Amino acid sequence: MKILLHKLFGGPSGLAGFLVLAALILVVLPIGLDNFRINLVGKYLTYAFVAVGLVLCWGYGGILSLGQGIFFGLGGYCMAMFLKLEASDPATTAIQTTPGIPDFMDWNQITALPWIWKPFYSLPLTLVAILVVPTLFAWLVSFALFKRRVGGVYFSIITQAIASILTILIVGQQGYTGGINGITDLRTLLGWDIRTDDAKWLLYFVTSGLLLAVILLARLILTSKLGLLLVAMRDQEDRVRFSGYDVANIKIFIFCVSAAISAIGGAMFTLQVGFMSPSFVGVVPSIEMVIFAAVGGRYSLIGAVYGTLLVNYAKTVFSESFPELWLYLMGSLFIATVLLFPRGLAGLYETYAPRAWNALRSRRPALAPPSSEASPNTVK
Repeated sequence: MKILLHKLFGGPSGLAGFLVLAALILVVLPIGLDNFRINLVGKYLTYAFVAVGLVLCWGYGGILSLGQGIFFGLGGYCMAMFLKLEASDPATTAIQTTPGIPDFMDWNQITALPWIWKPFYSLPLTLVAILVVPTLFAWLVSFALFKRRVGGVYFSIITQAIASILTILIVGQQGYTGGINGITDLRTLLGWDIRTDDAKWLLYFVTSGLLLAVILLARLILTSKLGLLLVAMRDQEDRVRFSGYDVANIKIFIFCVSAAISAIGGAMFTLQVGFMSPSFVGVVPSIEMVIFAAVGGRYSLIGAVYGTLLVNYAKTVFSESFPELWLYLMGSLFIATVLLFPRGLAGLYETYAPRAWNALRSRRPALAPPSSEASPNTVK
């Protein structure tokens, strides 16, 4: 067990950081926040899945994707399709022209459920689709690009373009996707009402547990031989290629893992918030997700979670207190982070925490040296 813990966390400090994060999201925040705020934090934690995935593919793999909203949205839409079918039973939709199909399909004169929706009657198939559909899409994109050695800024621009195209496609196919409004009015999961306060609390803990599990999985990847190859590929790609490794396959694998992690976050977002729309798929949310990782530290899995929480908390506070200025304040926060703390919160901690600890230890009073005077009972 000690060997495994050391391999996962690299020492006591790494384990302590993980335990502090677990205590924060599992104990401190639930005790200190009301129902509304804990639901907000739960939503923030779903974004943290994307930030963790970005640490893997961007921080360690050197692959900057500006389209991670694609995979977040695909995972969210898969879950939303299952929930919408459950909310569209014939009894509930009896007033429609065609009962038994989602309301937005009926509004668009669709008279039968499309074949692509039918697998989402099953929850097990839905859970498989949440992982398989985004991963398969990521594989198609990365295989087409990395096998042709397309990388760097070109890859980033292409992923951004794909996010924009997918958003336009979702909005344009209103009869099949709900259009600009997305898939809304999601009520139950296997008959369990997900809109109640108790349900939101339970979903918060499920999200937190999944996030911690994903961090452990990411640590396993990074501490394996693949993790060493990722760092080597990021710093000296040609040397890794000349050593006989297929760099394209390594990039494809880590990009697909990042996509699957993002999709889990999207599915949990749909469950907690109760809807999914194309506004979470496009360019703007994808760039925001990159900012989450950058603020927390793109080389730190735990820092990415803190960065996500900090940015979204600041976004909420600024929008509530300064509704006309909050966009400028958020922009200033991002610029200050990039200029002053290029390695994010994790880099700030790594730089100043050891100094503070050493300074604290140096201030401790030294033990008094033993007296040189002979004791009265000493025999001379």
